[in-house]
Amino acid sequence: MCGNNMSVPLLADAVTVSGAERETAAVIFLHGLGDTGHSWADALSSIRLPYVKYICPHAPRIPVTLNMKMVMPSWFDLMGLTPDAPEDEAGIKKAAENIKAIIEHEMKNGIPPNRIILGGFSQGGALSLYTALTCQHQLAGIVALSCWLPLHKAFPQAANNGVNKDIAILQCHGEMDPMIPVRFGALTAEKLKSVVTPSKVQFKTYPGVMHSSCPQEMMAVKEFIEKLLPRI
Repeated sequence: MCGNNMSVPLLADAVTVSGAERETAAVIFLHGLGDTGHSWADALSSIRLPYVKYICPHAPRIPVTLNMKMVMPSWFDLMGLTPDAPEDEAGIKKAAENIKAIIEHEMKNGIPPNRIILGGFSQGGALSLYTALTCQHQLAGIVALSCWLPLHKAFPQAANNGVNKDIAILQCHGEMDPMIPVRFGALTAEKLKSVVTPSKVQFKTYPGVMHSSCPQEMMAVKEFIEKLLPRI
């Protein structure tokens, strides 16, 4: 791999699943609170495409207000998990800049932004939505699993000049999610339709699924990636 990872802090120890052939596309996937990139690298390996590189960075370890200030992997501080909970605006924006640095790094290594999908689960999905919608590069799509749109009141104005107005979004949510209720996911989908072309937002729910993924959801993710990142 060419390029210097040290200038991009999150890339230095990110879990990368390399393509089996020449890499012409990339999926950057962000884990949820308290997790690491390893679990999603494993999950994505099961649906991988041979010409796609999968990058699963680890969040920094910080004290999380929601969890009695315990130190754990977290992309930004969380105060609550309701649509009107206070938010760590500075932390969210800083985290988004760190993810944009990964996107820029891949671009320097020859993968154009329209061949990059940004995705994540829970807090990672939230960050992927915020990052992609405020990114100045036109990305291929967003995979948003069991999550919400951070700083939602700032949108649609916060969407950077509408560069990603036509971005495709796959949003999935378990119907029995006790952490981030499916209603919050539905509100997010409605909000996203005010930010991007409404027909580009897919919201899929899965009966009986809690705050986790399921095989049907992973198949939907695979189809979404295959459609947006075809072999070239």
